[in-house]
Amino acid sequence: MQIIFIMIGISLVMALVFLGAFFWSMKDGQNDDLHTPAMRILLDDQKSTLK
Repeated sequence: MQIIFIMIGISLVMALVFLGAFFWSMKDGQNDDLHTPAMRILLDDQKSTLK
């Protein structure tokens, strides 16, 4: 029964760490522009003129 309490405590700590990382990434601006990276694959690369 004691292992249940230990595992619950570890899972709560891990959940708080992941929640903190999520809020940190949102504050840092990681998810500000979700459209441009998805469209980048559709754009043609410029051809090199060097031979």
